[in-house]
Amino acid sequence: MEDDVVIEKLPNMDLALWKYQLTLPDDALSTTKVQLKARLMDAITANNMVPFYQSCVEDLKWPEDRLLIEKMKTANDEKLKQLDAAIKDAQDNLGESEVRDALQHKADFFARIGDKTSAVKQYQLTEEKTVGAGQKLDITLTQIRLGLFWMDHGLVASNTERARLYVEQGSDWDRKNRLRVYEAVYSMSVRQFKRAALLFLESISTFAAVELLDYTQYIFYTVLMAAVALDRATIRAKVLNAPEVLAVIDTLPHVGSLINSLYYANYKPFFAALAGVTDALRQDRFMGGHAGVYCKEMRILAYSQLLESYKSVELGQMAAAFGVSAEFLDAELARFISVGRLHGKVDKVGGVVETNRPDSKNAQYITTIKQADLLLNRIQKLSRVINL
Repeated sequence: MEDDVVIEKLPNMDLALWKYQLTLPDDALSTTKVQLKARLMDAITANNMVPFYQSCVEDLKWPEDRLLIEKMKTANDEKLKQLDAAIKDAQDNLGESEVRDALQHKADFFARIGDKTSAVKQYQLTEEKTVGAGQKLDITLTQIRLGLFWMDHGLVASNTERARLYVEQGSDWDRKNRLRVYEAVYSMSVRQFKRAALLFLESISTFAAVELLDYTQYIFYTVLMAAVALDRATIRAKVLNAPEVLAVIDTLPHVGSLINSLYYANYKPFFAALAGVTDALRQDRFMGGHAGVYCKEMRILAYSQLLESYKSVELGQMAAAFGVSAEFLDAELARFISVGRLHGKVDKVGGVVETNRPDSKNAQYITTIKQADLLLNRIQKLSRVINL
């Protein structure tokens, strides 16, 4: 794909975000619901988005405006007549390439108005008429965006598999990198944080998927996924020292403070930064349902990192390091220790947290013995078969 080709935001992910944010409590939003609804309705009426408007009426409990629906349907019917006429003209008078383009224009129309079912069927028909792997990949990437817009995991997964096949058949670096970003966003949305972090970092110097998300949001996701899922050496080399991150991170509230407080073991600002980041994640459509899990995993990570440096530490000193009360920290540690997420015990009488790190050498020895026993059993079974 040529560098000067601009890919339309189809579907426009901002609309799905605004719709999601309208489901949140008022105090969880940085923008008023009146403003969000106004933006959404402007886009709906500008593009005659009847199916999307009807989904908003159902999901957001809006009163239905029948006159608006009829007006938009009339405009859509007229547009469909024009698109069908263009397809017939291409079939009767033009070549295969023009037929394919006409079919795609109709598919794009369905995607633009929010008719997912019709769009998918039309894109599949267009793909059947498409020869080049690059153009097929473009159609598949659009269907992945449709899946992400509607949070249709099946649609995303099936088209991602097909997209990988087209990449193997031959594709330019731009399309490959865009697919990588799409996979990263999807992995993040299904709580595969490590895979998402690695995919985001692979694309950090070649990001071009602006039809899916803007660059600032991309860096936001990249830093937060790296913070929760990757080791300190990787974070230092690929995040803290990355010029792409450094150019943007100061514009992201709390994000720099969070990852720096964790990496440099300066835990005082950690909880304030984590609270700010968690609030931002709750407003995010892909991470809203995982904000609580992300917050918990980051707390466990911070506690583990501090405890790894000591055989025992006073509860009061640890609480002071994090800027929280000893009572809060005692309850936190007890909960995480009881479910096996932290290794240690809290001596409430002595006011001490004693670490109980697993013995990695013994664990490796036991694993080796088990694998050796399994291998011997398989050899014995094989020898009996050979003897027969």
